[in-house]
Amino acid sequence: MTQEFVQSKIKSDKVAVFIKPTCPYCQKAVKLLNKYSFKKGHLEFIDITTQDDMDGIQDYFQQTTGARTVPRVYIGEVCIGGYTDLAALEEQGKLSQKLKQIGAL
Repeated sequence: MTQEFVQSKIKSDKVAVFIKPTCPYCQKAVKLLNKYSFKKGHLEFIDITTQDDMDGIQDYFQQTTGARTVPRVYIGEVCIGGYTDLAALEEQGKLSQKLKQIGAL
């Protein structure tokens, strides 16, 4: 069930960000991504605290991405990591390019 939930949110032309609303790094990721003009439906923030199996979701992240922390940022079907990784792409000028490559902008 957990795997299906996570996989249902990840799409090749979408950015999916799994968050906890009170997490400062999640808030930073939301703020950074909201600077971009995404096509409708191509950016989704998923609050895992509303899910019955939050720990299971984070365990699944550990198995599939190597970390159970949030935010977990998926650009298309690839997890790029967390906020630090997202900010690094932005600083290197690569984030916009990646978002355009998947058709999200």
